[in-house]
Amino acid sequence: MDEEERSLFQAAMRDVAPLPVSTKIVSGGIKVPPFPRKNKNEENVTSTDALTDNVFVEIEAGDEWSFVQPGMPHQTLRRLRRGYWRIQGDLDLHGYTRDEARQALGVFLDICAQQKFRCVRIIHGKGLSSKNREPVLKTRIGNWLMQRTDVLAFCQAKPEDGGGGAILILLKTRV
Repeated sequence: MDEEERSLFQAAMRDVAPLPVSTKIVSGGIKVPPFPRKNKNEENVTSTDALTDNVFVEIEAGDEWSFVQPGMPHQTLRRLRRGYWRIQGDLDLHGYTRDEARQALGVFLDICAQQKFRCVRIIHGKGLSSKNREPVLKTRIGNWLMQRTDVLAFCQAKPEDGGGGAILILLKTRV
């Protein structure tokens, strides 16, 4: 670079300020171990999972969905919504059936607990390709999460983290 180019560059950069340091980390996620899918011809066997569909809270498709364990300060939910904790793991449930999603969710949360993750994201989709364009997994996942004692809070993800098609979960830390 000659002297003229250098002076032009310095003149162009005179009013430029560095960008602020970001606390966001792009998460690589963790892999959920595979489990065999059932053949359509197999008998539908009742799962022995602890998560049940008997606890059910109805939500509307466009509603922002959140939960905080009783006794937890509401500031916890506010912090989760604002991204106070970085996302340490992801689980994408697109294309899963209800039973497959329940099993994958349980396995994923157990792995996250072993790895001492604090905040994770579940991508459930918006249900746009399901029957009646309703978010079937969204409501079920919320109800399953409410049954787990290791889930302190959850809320809809921010638009840049998946918006209405994803949920952020705050997990209890093990000592």
